[in-house]
Amino acid sequence: MPTILGQNQYGKAENRVVKITRDGATHHIKDLNVSVALSGDMEEVHYSGSNANVLPTDTTKNTVYAFAKEYGIESAEQFGIHLARHFVTSQEPIKTARIRIEEYAWERIETSDANSKFIGADEVKHSFVRQGQETRVTQITYDGSSWEVISGLKDLVVMNSTNSEFWGYVKDKYTTLQEAYDRILATQVSGRWRFNWTDDEQKMPNWEKSYEQVKKHMLQAFAETYSLSLQQTLYQMGSRIINSRSEIDEVRFSLPNKHHFLVDLEPFGLKNDNEVYYAADRPYGLIEATILRDGCEAKIPVDLTNL
Repeated sequence: MPTILGQNQYGKAENRVVKITRDGATHHIKDLNVSVALSGDMEEVHYSGSNANVLPTDTTKNTVYAFAKEYGIESAEQFGIHLARHFVTSQEPIKTARIRIEEYAWERIETSDANSKFIGADEVKHSFVRQGQETRVTQITYDGSSWEVISGLKDLVVMNSTNSEFWGYVKDKYTTLQEAYDRILATQVSGRWRFNWTDDEQKMPNWEKSYEQVKKHMLQAFAETYSLSLQQTLYQMGSRIINSRSEIDEVRFSLPNKHHFLVDLEPFGLKNDNEVYYAADRPYGLIEATILRDGCEAKIPVDLTNL
């Protein structure tokens, strides 16, 4: 039976690049994991083995490091845009470039004599986030005329120790879960958001400010929502981002429900008044949804595993 070649791409995955910017005695760090995927007129390399249209993957790796020096790394998005534009415009056979980047954050350590103080919202005292745990991600796709930028984060663990309930759900003969009117709500956020910047004629977003603001609005919505379900909280998180950030048209979340169960202390003659919990890592409920600006089409993949 005859066969034909379907979708194909090639490139260099997981190029780790650390860029140190020295501003006198003050240093700034950008720590990225960059994956390059190229596609275009690549039929012959598959059919006959001819490499005439193939830019070596080693060259793509070298380009990542050279561009870190030549252009610096202002943001993961900006760096990915430089790379994608270069590969599509410098090599005629390459029609589309997809750049995926993970960014690992480094926080500056405050010395003991620094003039710093803790700033927090006095009205919210039940929400917590592991400092520096999330990984920032972005995917830039360029086909020579239009851009698609999808950014986000993963592994951001958050918790509300109260202001969450779960009751009124469907019950059948297999239901054993007790209704809860005061429970811990915790999740490990994996989120992606799609920018409406698609061509060079538009004003480019401030990528760094956008990330900081999206994360702020997302966490504030998590903390400020009195939750009757994780689905409700997810929707509020996405809606807050869409309503607050005009550069974003679509948000998708994948939120595992990190269950916390009250430990039965009665065998020891102790009353557990919502104080001691068992944190179960699996099995876990998995809540996923996309939130869109009205009139926009969903384009973020349903499965965020490889995005």
